[in-house]
Amino acid sequence: MKQTSNKYKSISIIGSGLGGLSAAVRLAHAGCDVTVYEKNPTPGGKARSLEQNGFRFDTGPSLITMPFVINELFESVGENLADWLTLNKLDNLCKYFYPDGTLLNAYSDKEKFAAEIEANTTEKREALYKYLDYCKTIYELTADIFLFKDLYSAKTYSNLKALKTLFKLPKIDSFRTMNEANRSFFKDKKIIQLFNRYATYNGSDPYKCPATLNIISHVEYSIGGYYASGGMYSLTDALYRLALKKGVKFCFSSPVEKIITEGKSVNGILTGGKEILSDVVISNADVYSTYGKLLNDTKSSTAKKYNKLEPSSSALVFYWGVNVTSQKLDTHNILFSADYKKEFEELFDKKKYPTDPTIYIYISSKFSPGDAPAGKENWFVMINAPNCASPNAKAQMSNEKIRDIILTKIKALTGYDIKEKLETESIMTPQDIEDQTGSYKGSIYGISSNSRNAAFLRQRNMSKQYRDLYFTGGSAHPGGGIPLVILSGKITAEKIMNTK
Repeated sequence: MKQTSNKYKSISIIGSGLGGLSAAVRLAHAGCDVTVYEKNPTPGGKARSLEQNGFRFDTGPSLITMPFVINELFESVGENLADWLTLNKLDNLCKYFYPDGTLLNAYSDKEKFAAEIEANTTEKREALYKYLDYCKTIYELTADIFLFKDLYSAKTYSNLKALKTLFKLPKIDSFRTMNEANRSFFKDKKIIQLFNRYATYNGSDPYKCPATLNIISHVEYSIGGYYASGGMYSLTDALYRLALKKGVKFCFSSPVEKIITEGKSVNGILTGGKEILSDVVISNADVYSTYGKLLNDTKSSTAKKYNKLEPSSSALVFYWGVNVTSQKLDTHNILFSADYKKEFEELFDKKKYPTDPTIYIYISSKFSPGDAPAGKENWFVMINAPNCASPNAKAQMSNEKIRDIILTKIKALTGYDIKEKLETESIMTPQDIEDQTGSYKGSIYGISSNSRNAAFLRQRNMSKQYRDLYFTGGSAHPGGGIPLVILSGKITAEKIMNTK
C-alpha cells in the first residue's frame, strides 16, 4: 500500500496533450516528481506535427485564442513567454467563401470587419457592434466560473462576482440556441451562418447548443486570434521543453494499459507490463477511455453517465502538399455549405458525412515559409465528420469519394484546381483520431454541448469516485480548445497542490 502524505510526491500523467503538459509544468515547478507516459513517439496529443516530402503540417489545432492563458502559465513558473515562443496577432482571422460567390474577410479590427460586412452583405455595421457587446456580456458573466475556476468547488461561488452571475443568469442566454440568438441580431443568412460556425469550436450543433457559446465570438473578435511563429507545433514544443527544464520525465511510445486501484484508491499505472506506483495519477486521456479501458469500470454511475452522453463531432482531415501559390486564400479559410442546417442534421441526427460539407483550409506556410518548399503550400483541409462508430458514416462514403467532393468544391468556390497539383497526401480519419489520441469514437472535444446543461456534465478535474485520480484535457472541465485545456491543467494542478 502506498504511503500517504500531506504533500504529493510522485505523479504519473497519462498523455502529453497540452492539458497534461500544463499540469506537468506547474506540478514539477511546485516540487513534485512528475512522469508523463505517452503512447505516441512525440508529445502533443492532438497538437502534433507531421512531416512528409519537404512539407510540414500541424496535425490538429490551428488557431490560438486567449494568449494571456499561455503567458500566465510561463509566468507562474518564473519564465518569460517571449524567451520560448513568439505569438503574432492575425490581421484577418478567417476568409469566408460562400456558394453564391460572396467573399468576406473577418478582420481582427472590429471597425474594419464591420465595414467589410456592410460592404458585402445586407447588414449594417452597427449590428456587429451590438452583437459583440452581447457576446462580451456573456464572457464577463461566465468566464470566471465556467473557464478559470473549478466549476464544482464551493469556493468558486463564494465571491461577489459569482453571486452577480447567479443573479443575472438570463443574460448568459442559455435558454435560446446559438442559432436563435444569432438570428435575433442579424437578418442576413451569411452572417448568421458565420457566427453559427463557432459551435464547431467544441464539436457542437448551432441549432441545438445554448447561445451561451456565443462567448467564443467575443474571445476571437474582441480578444483576438493568434498564430505561433514556426507553426502551432511550436507551442507544443515550447511546453515540452519547459517541462523538461522543470524536471518532468517523459516516457514516449509507452501506452498505459491500466490504472492500478486498491478499492476506490488509485495506486499507480501499468505500462509495458510493469507496475509504476505513484501518489497521484492524472489522466490526460479521454474520459470514456479512462473509465472503459484504463479502469475497466463500465458499471459505475459515472461510466454509465458518460456512455449515455452525446459525443462531439469528429473530423476528416487531408494533409496536402500543393504545388501552387494561392493568392486568393489566406491562412484560415472557410468554404461554406449551401444548407448549414442540413449539414448539421446529417452530422448529428443521421450520423453521416454531409453531402455538401463546409470545408476548412489552414495554410501555415503563409506565415511559416519553412513549412513548405519554395513556391508550394501545405494545405490542412478538414471537414466535420460523425464519430467513427456510426455505421451510416462507414457505409456511406469512401475517403476517395469525399476527397473528390472536396476538390470539386474548392475549384468551384476558389477557382483553384489542385487535383493534378497534389504532391503529397496523408489522411486523418475519425478512426485514426481515436487510435492515435484515444478520443472516444474519434470525438475531438469529448461530449458535445448540444444541451443546456452540458457544461455541468463534463468530467470533474478531481474524481469523485477514485481517490488520487485527476483529469485534464479536452474531455474534462472546462472543455476543448487550446486555452481551455491549458486552463484544465492549471485547475487540476491547483486541486492537487491544495489537497491535504
